[in-house]
Order: sequence, then C-alpha cells, then structure tokens
Amino acid sequence: MIRKAILSFIFPKPDRKFFVRLVVLALFSYLFFAYVCLPERIRGKSMEPTYKDGSFTFCLRICYLFSEPERGDVVMIRFAGEKIMLLKRIVGLEGDIVAFENGTLMLNGNALQEPYLSYPCDWNLPPKKVESGKVYVVGDRRDVPVDSHQFGQVSKSRIAGTPLW
Repeated sequence: MIRKAILSFIFPKPDRKFFVRLVVLALFSYLFFAYVCLPERIRGKSMEPTYKDGSFTFCLRICYLFSEPERGDVVMIRFAGEKIMLLKRIVGLEGDIVAFENGTLMLNGNALQEPYLSYPCDWNLPPKKVESGKVYVVGDRRDVPVDSHQFGQVSKSRIAGTPLW
C-alpha cells in the first residue's frame, strides 16, 4: 500500500489535472527565476574572501523595493544588461566624501573600519564626493593594483539587487 502511494506520488497519472499543475508550476518558476531571484555565477576575485570565484548565488531583486541601499551592503550591479553583473560592497552614500590613504578607506575624513578585508591594500586616491542618486562601491579584495580594479560611483538605478548568501 505504501509502495503504491510512493510510486503514484513520484509517477503521477498524466491526466488533465496533472498537466494544469505542470503548466502553473513551470510559469511560476519562470517568473520567479526571471524577475525575483536571478541565478548568478560569481566570476572574478574582487569580493574574496567574502564571495569565492566560481561560486553560485541568487540575486534577490526585490530587496530594494521598499528601502534604500545602505553602507556595507553587498550589491549586484548591472554592468552590461542583465547578463553581466558586478558584485561589490557599498562604502559611500550620496553626499559622502570617499578617499583612500595608504590603503585605508577614508569616509568623510575618518578611517572606516572594514572587518571583512583580509588582504592588505596600498591604494592612494584623492577625496571624491559621491554625487546625488549614486553610491560608491568597491570590492573586498584590494591587494590588486588600483588600475585593474573596477570601483567607484554607480547610479542607484543600476543596482539589480543583493546576493542571497
């Protein structure tokens, strides 16, 4: 009796109700994974050790519908359409003044504590005010030369969401 119940659960009878459920499930899955929770493969080492190169996550797109991005948030930024995304950390909000002095991130003239960093940095960048409607983003791995790292001001409208894990 139990074996028959398990087999009928795993291999249901393909009647009309079965096909309606299948179509509804397929439609729901498509909408969910295309518009709410995008699957993404992390490519690159700019966020190590927080996020490993080659790992997998989902981009939760609805996280900023009712709130604004905050300093310290890790966000996925649309770089080229929906196919290429950058994974970065927000370190400055609009109106903040961001600079790097001997590898230390300076925010409004004060050194910002960044416990998530594991690699030493020697960057030196002059102070820059974050423009209205933008945030300042940078990766967690800063031991690479400053000219080979993608970072800086990004329009809030380019933020696609946040990684789920």
